[in-house]
Amino acid sequence: MADRTLARTRKDLSEFLTRHRRKLAPVDAGLPSSGHRRTPGLRREEVAALASVGLTWYTWFEQGRDIQVSESFLLKVAKALKLDDAECSHLFLLAHRRPPPPEAYHWPSVSPLIQQLLDDIVARPAYVVNLRWDVVAWNVAANDLFGFKNRERPDRNIIRLIFANPEFRRRIPQWHDEAPKLLTRFRSDMATAPNDPAMLALVDELKNLSPDFRLWFEKPGVECPTRGIGNILDPEGRQLSFIHEMLTVDEYKHLKLVVYFRQ
Repeated sequence: MADRTLARTRKDLSEFLTRHRRKLAPVDAGLPSSGHRRTPGLRREEVAALASVGLTWYTWFEQGRDIQVSESFLLKVAKALKLDDAECSHLFLLAHRRPPPPEAYHWPSVSPLIQQLLDDIVARPAYVVNLRWDVVAWNVAANDLFGFKNRERPDRNIIRLIFANPEFRRRIPQWHDEAPKLLTRFRSDMATAPNDPAMLALVDELKNLSPDFRLWFEKPGVECPTRGIGNILDPEGRQLSFIHEMLTVDEYKHLKLVVYFRQ
């Protein structure tokens, strides 16, 4: 009975993935149109590329083969297929995994009033981060200092900028002093959701990209944590010194407002 149930679930999974793949046109996924197609929707190789997963592994997954996939894999596929909350949860259930919290799947946003508050803080850089330290909103002063608007969404992450962006690292004169303190604060935030797949994926990526991150993350010191970057060179090369204040703006989504005050 169990084997028949699993077989039926795998068939449902295959039909679910195929149906949603065929609902998407290339233009919906930001891909150039390649003219007439014999079958509607995206090709398997396009979904695999959009999700940054192996084509063979995705093909086996869509075929309903008996393979084990991670939460990170499922989240990437869900995003590539543009699934909503209910569809993403259904995908996890079909794959026999516990559905993720909404913040693991959706890029969070702030309310219009919070954005207005940011815009009203004219004289000071201010931005809103989630638990993973993705910057989800900012004001003009923060954009002037950090260039968030011109960065791709994955690069709008404070801890990634600190450890995986050599150009940005050069703008922090006391990098070896400040980076471990920021990492200490990041580790504290991570303790709130130690099994969050998006957080774990970021940590794994930074371990591969930065030997310093890997060393300090695996062997943490006793650095006093800090909420933001204390000393930074502006785009013209002038050194600015800041202290910071942090306010919770959405407890459920783990969104926090960080404001920079000039010293």
